[in-house]
Amino acid sequence: MTINTKNIEEITSTLLEEIGEDITREGLVKTPNRVARAWEYFSRGYRANINDVINNAIFEDEECSEMIIVRDIEFFSMCEHHMLPFFGKAHIGYIPNEKIIGLSKIPRLVDVFARRLQVQERLTHQIAYTLKDILDPIGVAVILEGRHLCMQMRGVEKQNSFATTSAMLGEFHDDVETRNEFLSIIGLKNL
Repeated sequence: MTINTKNIEEITSTLLEEIGEDITREGLVKTPNRVARAWEYFSRGYRANINDVINNAIFEDEECSEMIIVRDIEFFSMCEHHMLPFFGKAHIGYIPNEKIIGLSKIPRLVDVFARRLQVQERLTHQIAYTLKDILDPIGVAVILEGRHLCMQMRGVEKQNSFATTSAMLGEFHDDVETRNEFLSIIGLKNL
């Protein structure tokens, strides 16, 4: 799927005119093109292929059986309800079942799903279930902490609010001690 940047430029010009702007004003002349390129970047997750992102970085027959965690992964996404940004940190852990993934692939996986129009709840589960499908681990834990500009700039206008979502699969769901160990390592209190 390719993105038609010319259409986005036209739509942006129309939007600017509709809100009362002069699209010939010096500061706005190149804005439609900049917006089109930005949306091409913001939406690149639609054009990503999970297998290409993973790039054969699954290693089998590993004897690692302890929790593997990558925390504080910055993410940026766009709310599908208002098309405004939300952003924050993802904390991801899994307990291997003879397979591990290259550590750099976990943040890349976050980006695949974050670079689409999203809601934080779905984003959290997409990451968790993709790791489950790829690795067949004993358990997967994903927690996202996000700030939503749709809540901060408009509507309720709550500047210091965070949304926290979680997906606990397998051992992280079934065993309180395992879940609490994960939460302790990432620095959160029990959920």
